[in-house]
Amino acid sequence: MSKFDLIVIGSGPGGYVAAIRASQLGMKVAVVEKEELGGICLNWGCIPTKALLKSAQVFDYIKHAKDYGIKVESAEMDFSAMIARSRGVAGGMSKGIEFLFKKNKIEKLMGFGKLVSNKQVSVTDSAGKETIYDANHIILATGGRARELPNIKIDNQKIVGYRKAMVLEKQPKSMVVIGSGAIGVEFAYVYNTIGTKVTIVEYLPTLVPLEDEEVGKQLEKEFKKSGMTVLTNSTVESVDTSGEGCKVTVKTGSLTNVIECDMVLSAVGVTTNIEGIGLEKVGVATDKGKVLVDEFYRTNIPNIYAIGDIVKGQALAHVASAEGIICVEKIAGHHPEPLNYGNIPGCTYCSPEIASVGMTEKQAKEAGYEVKIGKFPFAASGKASAGGVKEGFVKVIFDAKYGEWLGCHMIGANVTEMIAEAVVARKLETTGHEIIKAVHPHPTMSEAIMEAAAAAYGEVIHL
Repeated sequence: MSKFDLIVIGSGPGGYVAAIRASQLGMKVAVVEKEELGGICLNWGCIPTKALLKSAQVFDYIKHAKDYGIKVESAEMDFSAMIARSRGVAGGMSKGIEFLFKKNKIEKLMGFGKLVSNKQVSVTDSAGKETIYDANHIILATGGRARELPNIKIDNQKIVGYRKAMVLEKQPKSMVVIGSGAIGVEFAYVYNTIGTKVTIVEYLPTLVPLEDEEVGKQLEKEFKKSGMTVLTNSTVESVDTSGEGCKVTVKTGSLTNVIECDMVLSAVGVTTNIEGIGLEKVGVATDKGKVLVDEFYRTNIPNIYAIGDIVKGQALAHVASAEGIICVEKIAGHHPEPLNYGNIPGCTYCSPEIASVGMTEKQAKEAGYEVKIGKFPFAASGKASAGGVKEGFVKVIFDAKYGEWLGCHMIGANVTEMIAEAVVARKLETTGHEIIKAVHPHPTMSEAIMEAAAAAYGEVIHL
């Protein structure tokens, strides 16, 4: 029987980062993984979807080459090659985690892991052989999977989840996407761009409903311009798969219509992987599908911790990584600062991209703040004009009394690369005037942040 200082169950961006940091701090570490190293993020989420998005973006550029003074006779999408490239990128990243494990002397335990006690983990391999391992500490990092609507079951034939959507054998001619969160709009963009007729159905009034309302409205405008059908304030009542394709019954207000398509993508969020991992046996407390933890990710059972999608907080890869680092540093006797969930950036990688941090305008006003709001459109940006990407804007929200930067919301080209400025500035309690006086390089997309801050205080130059 092997003994470890720490066993981590799950090798996603929470689990593998926690394991590496623990090894750096001198612990003997093992990680249990039932599929590929890197978990959903590297293999079926963040990374391969970005590869698909890049292929779609390149195809889109080629289709509009004449806008840049370039003649291209024809462009043809090779769907199977696009899928193969995405899988190759994911495979390469997974091998990178393998390298990091070897470098940091982390033992890989392949199989399904579950709790036996507060200091023991059972691992059952693919042949059904069970092995018990001892550990002083155990971190649960089992992640999530696609959530299903009760009336729309994923069959991975005609109704698919995100995993199947990135490895389809052939491109569907038409698709209905249910849900307009990050997963829904990213796949909607990919398939629409490569020629699939896409209809996106959202229950709430705007696309990407967790974002600032103006961002959702701008995305809807751009999606409609690209040829997508967008149905907000709408529900999918049923999907009939008895025929050759799908008949999707959609209700919008008092109107009901049937949309025929080849395939339906269910993108209505994620649910946690906490079944069968021994929580009940050991007595780990849960609530509404989440493991209950304190600010350092300790459960109610000594020596057992939980991070990532299975605990309350944003279900994002970078959140899981941050939680994992805080958790193991606390285990090692350090004094880490608890994570500020109010300063977590969110990024959506469709085109135009979306990035945000902090409060929306509505949230700030509901919290009782008197606000100063600045907005700078990329149509007024020299870099955006030169790049042919004038769609979108940067919107900033400041507390009128003290100048606190309450929120930052962006939609446009490459904004996911720009949001870190706002995250760091908010961490450092930077005010609006400090952003205005910080010289931003010209011409760049990022100077729109400075211009938006200046607009909030009536000092904008280029509007």
